[in-house]
Amino acid sequence: MAKTVADLVVERLIGWGVDTIFGFPGDGVNGLFEGLRTHQDKIRFIQVRHEEAAAFAACGYAKYTGRLGVCIATSGPGGIHLLNGLYDAKNDGQPVLAITGHTFHDLIGTYFQQDVDLDKLFMDVAVYNQRVMSPAHAVNLIDEAIKAALTHRSVAHITIPKDVQDLKTSDDERSEMNVKGHSADMYAPARPVPSDSLLREAADLINRGSRVAILVGRGCLGARQQVLELADKTAGPIIKALLGKAVVPDDSEYTTGGVGLLGTAPSQDAMEECDTLIIAGSSFPYISFYPKPGKAKCVQIDLDPTRIGLRYPPDVGLVGDCGVVLSALLPMIERKSNRDFLAKSQQRAKSWDKLMNERGTREDKPMKPQVVAYQLNRFLADDAIISTDSGTITTWAARYVRIRGDMMFSLSGTLATMANSLPYSVAAAIAYPNRQVVCIIGDGGLSMLMAELATVAKYNLNIKILVIKNNVLGQIKWEQIVFEGNPEFGVELHPIDFVKVSEACGVRAVRIEDPAEAEAAVRHALTTPGPALIEAVVDPNEPPMPGNINTTQAVKFAEAMVRGQKDAMEIMKTVLVDKIKEVV
Repeated sequence: MAKTVADLVVERLIGWGVDTIFGFPGDGVNGLFEGLRTHQDKIRFIQVRHEEAAAFAACGYAKYTGRLGVCIATSGPGGIHLLNGLYDAKNDGQPVLAITGHTFHDLIGTYFQQDVDLDKLFMDVAVYNQRVMSPAHAVNLIDEAIKAALTHRSVAHITIPKDVQDLKTSDDERSEMNVKGHSADMYAPARPVPSDSLLREAADLINRGSRVAILVGRGCLGARQQVLELADKTAGPIIKALLGKAVVPDDSEYTTGGVGLLGTAPSQDAMEECDTLIIAGSSFPYISFYPKPGKAKCVQIDLDPTRIGLRYPPDVGLVGDCGVVLSALLPMIERKSNRDFLAKSQQRAKSWDKLMNERGTREDKPMKPQVVAYQLNRFLADDAIISTDSGTITTWAARYVRIRGDMMFSLSGTLATMANSLPYSVAAAIAYPNRQVVCIIGDGGLSMLMAELATVAKYNLNIKILVIKNNVLGQIKWEQIVFEGNPEFGVELHPIDFVKVSEACGVRAVRIEDPAEAEAAVRHALTTPGPALIEAVVDPNEPPMPGNINTTQAVKFAEAMVRGQKDAMEIMKTVLVDKIKEVV
């Protein structure tokens, strides 16, 4: 029996080891869905409620499994909806294949229904972007798309006209040059290793340094032992970009935690005081948090040669996988006898942790967001998979989720989009059904893709959803106040009863407003099997204070207060109490 183009596409995906595809059906991909239906014993389709969520889930699947993420959407609006999630994958360097439908091949460009040239629309987001023209074309393009996504750690896109999906295979349709069977479903990853002379140059520079700091990112997620050995030999504190939060445990004696506005004061102090900086697998974007150019010698390690020198001018650049490069470099690194810089960082980290614990155990009302984040951390399993959304909740997740064991942690790192964390969690629960999966999200982010609660219920996914509810777009509010010196505007949210919404979707839920209730509510949700949602109602005037506040931020804050900021007195009272607790 002759196969259709849809059969060829699905079978080639299976040949590449793809076993999961996220998406939403539509008329423009009915042929492909028939292919998925007839092959469902080998590949599973996960139906989400919005195509944006499908792309986010594919990105999250790639992040948590290290494999190709795949999503599918119909022609026109379906494909358009994928874009935000695909840009998330592109910006965070994740291999994702997007498959979309198109209108009938001989009606393209005639103003027919859902006639959107998605291959043109996807030109910026995709490193590989093609339209399938015939049965003989399909396998070749699938192979090239997958290899491109894996090689460049980015997005590939294939669009297939509706009628082409149903075309039957025939060797007679193949062009003379397109020899059947010439394309292979094989990917050979590159593992470059720098030359010995370049490694020696880097080692000599590091060995000469007296105050070494190590900035790690997602490129070091598989290199925990090498990073810890590097820290031990160099007596250098490990500073973690948020995408690299899971590189080393937060109780390691070598780490000072995160960096940037969401990071810790000890990390920022170490970055400012170091004379030698090692950047390993990170493109942390906020340049102002690096040492001043020229102040510190620098060795940078990155798999992508175009990232060398992107944020800070290195003296030596080493291109390759961080684990491989560090393994080659470590034998050349001398163990430092002077460990004063590390000791100072460790003492600062202890003081910071004490401050965070004090803020996380406050009993005053309204409940502080730190309290529920603190309690959440206490009941996380050692192999939990935590996804956080974008907003003030990112600060609480960054500071209160303490990485340990085999935990995984991610977020929309570079795009910093809202609404990613629930689809990420869906992907994590699908990939690891026996692990604890936790979604940390704000009321703004959840309301964007709230229907994905129905996805969680439909597949009975063991996802615990913590909604930090303050009825305001908090991150934007504080940016308006602290960075612009303006009173907040346009950020208030109409309240949503997420408990009722969650229960209506089939997910059990509970609300907490009293800090005395937080421990029991979080424990019950996280230790009871099945999906659950916690709506934590918190103080909207609790700011996500930076680790170190600079003069400009303080001035802008004061300007906003005197220019008519709503609840100015309550905000100043909250900030004053926080600062008093910091020094007493």
